[in-house]
Amino acid sequence: MSRYLTPAKIGLLALIELYVEEAVPNDAIVPVVNFITSHLLDCDLSISSPTSSPDRWAKAESTIRLVLSIRDFEQILGPFAAADRLPGRRLWDRFLEKLWRIDSLHGLQEFIDRLPNLLARTKDELRRIAEAGEEPPTGILLSRNSPFGAFVRRSGLEFARLQFNHSAELWQGFVKYRQPTAAHWRRRNPQHGRLSFDSVLMDGEEEWGASTDALAVVAYGNMLLMGDLDETVPVSTDDIESLLEIQVEQLHKYGNRVPAELRDQFRDLLKDSHVVPSLAHYLNFSDTWRSGDYPTSFDYLHRYFDYTMQNRDRLFYQYALMNLAILQSDFGCHKEAVATMLESVSTARENKDITCLNFALNWLFHFGRAHPKLVRELESSSMLGTGRETLMFLRLKARESGMWVLWSSALMAEAKLVMSNGDSVATALEHMVRSSQLIIERNMKTMMGAQLATLTTLWDRLGLAYMSKMTCEVFLRCHALNSIFDDELKMTCRLAGLLAGKGKYEEAFEKIEGMNSNSLRSVKASQYWYLFRGLLKLRRDLHRGNLEAADHLLSQLLQAGPESLEPDMVYMIDSLHIEALTRRGDFEAAFNKIDRLIGELCEDNRDVSLRIRLLLNKAHLFDRIDRPEKGFTIAMRAASMAWRARLLPLLWQAIGALANILNALGEFAAAAQMLLATLPRCLETDSIFVVATLYSLLADACMGQAGETQGRSAAHLQKRTEFLTRAHEALDAAFKHYSAVEDVEKQCEMLAKKATLMRVMGDHVLAEDYAAKYLALKREAIGRNG
Repeated sequence: MSRYLTPAKIGLLALIELYVEEAVPNDAIVPVVNFITSHLLDCDLSISSPTSSPDRWAKAESTIRLVLSIRDFEQILGPFAAADRLPGRRLWDRFLEKLWRIDSLHGLQEFIDRLPNLLARTKDELRRIAEAGEEPPTGILLSRNSPFGAFVRRSGLEFARLQFNHSAELWQGFVKYRQPTAAHWRRRNPQHGRLSFDSVLMDGEEEWGASTDALAVVAYGNMLLMGDLDETVPVSTDDIESLLEIQVEQLHKYGNRVPAELRDQFRDLLKDSHVVPSLAHYLNFSDTWRSGDYPTSFDYLHRYFDYTMQNRDRLFYQYALMNLAILQSDFGCHKEAVATMLESVSTARENKDITCLNFALNWLFHFGRAHPKLVRELESSSMLGTGRETLMFLRLKARESGMWVLWSSALMAEAKLVMSNGDSVATALEHMVRSSQLIIERNMKTMMGAQLATLTTLWDRLGLAYMSKMTCEVFLRCHALNSIFDDELKMTCRLAGLLAGKGKYEEAFEKIEGMNSNSLRSVKASQYWYLFRGLLKLRRDLHRGNLEAADHLLSQLLQAGPESLEPDMVYMIDSLHIEALTRRGDFEAAFNKIDRLIGELCEDNRDVSLRIRLLLNKAHLFDRIDRPEKGFTIAMRAASMAWRARLLPLLWQAIGALANILNALGEFAAAAQMLLATLPRCLETDSIFVVATLYSLLADACMGQAGETQGRSAAHLQKRTEFLTRAHEALDAAFKHYSAVEDVEKQCEMLAKKATLMRVMGDHVLAEDYAAKYLALKREAIGRNG
């Protein structure tokens, strides 16, 4: 394998020579320059950003195609006429003329020797030319430090370094690379013979006679036989390393696995390599790690860092430990992961590697937020400090060392910590604005996902669902292609959750099922995708009353241990489990689970919103057992905590729980007053089920007020009719919203209340109609659920 030069690079050199000779027409200059530049540098003048997820791997695929085939040259040069404007003559023909003029190894040497003529002369060369009385060269010349000039100079240097056998291998590879164009060249040049590809063989054919074919076989083997012609050629070490760097960059930037087609093509390239670059082990480690093959990923990780430390001593030992800790964490070995990361912190301090130290501390902070029990002892027994102290240290050190990504991440982590503790919303917003300013100033496109996800969380807590939805849409339309796939997955799932909350289940499933299949090949992303899809189905089955299907889904979801899931996903599973137990009537098990979860959250000092939700679940449980008064202090506590933390959606739920208790105590006017003040704000949250519940409670309050209206006077009867009418309107609104989320049990309850209300109002025909609808809905639910 050549270290740098390949037949494809010789083709690029020939194309550059055509450009310098002004043989490229004006309309082809930009495409040709873009083609050459895109294969010399990591840029493409025609594409500013990928237009779809598969385009992220276009650079790696173009590198492989350039190595494997000459057809890329034909595609770019074929549409353009030659600069001399001869009839039927294309730029592709001029390019082939350059290639076929290289008709021997000596001709290849002469071609390389001509390359310095393409470069601008240095001052010393111009002085010698002037002293010799010669004219300096004119026309297009390449600057020696330009991308084209540097490529030409390096190509000449690398060819001079080649030993004779390697030069001969390069020539043989060039003949094989050029051979697919022989038919076209023969049509344009009828004098082209069977041995015209090598002038030495053609000139000596008369002298050697029949021995010429034997000499050709000795020199070129079986490559002259068209049946054995293979268009693949050996690649250079530089191409392999460049391709590896592109793939590793894509893995780190987007978090996706290498596409299967690209991986297979790359493995075919490595078959011809005598030396496998160490970075190939890291690429295999990343790919197998994301595929869930942890034993194999351990093996590749050790191979890569063992090779690295043999060549660079212990300078990269801390990075090996950091990668090992992350791998152990994904594997579920959390205690070992913490110990390994602490060793990485110590090693980074010894080596004064601030970059590795900051990343390790950042990982420990986020790991501690997800698994507080494992790091609780560390805060008191080590020098790591508390979460806030760690964040302050990270923010200051990241700013000093110019680690802008880490600085922005620390600011967002502080904003999340403030919201989690229920502190000032203004302080959280301040941290987010500072992070946003840093992202925009430093053009850190990959951080937009985390930034907008934090902003979406803030809008959700403030009850502004339309702002949350808009933020998700902005990210998916404008920033998803420049962010890691995990951000895209979570924002898509969040948007699907908002749609499901409005009862648009089909649209929600379309959102999550329309994601890129290659990106979902990663085991963590696939697990998150399947779990969230299962949660949507579970919520729908619970609303439809299909408890058998819900139990089947729950048995699968509960098998995923909380250690391997994210905290928000764990809570969603637990809350739906509590709801399933409540709908089945197993109140004791639901009560015990709520008490256990509240104790764990208080012990770990977790997010205040989770504690409020559990308190509301407990108050709702008391209502289901016809003891709503026992939940009064719980509902008051939840309302106080929600108001202090500005968690408005939970505040409206807490007020609904208090209104339900007031209804049970006979304080119907106070309950109605609270509900009428709450409903307009609750509608902004797009939480249809909560809105339906509040309307149902408002109907109960109006019915209670109607029952309190005594007397036979016209004024009392009018007031009673007014309350009954309001109750009917509230029941209609509640039934409409329950129908949107497909909650069959609540729909039946509203229909039963409507039938009772109509009998009270004396409309027995409409009461019978509502009763018939009730029975039809019950039969439909039973038929759908089997």
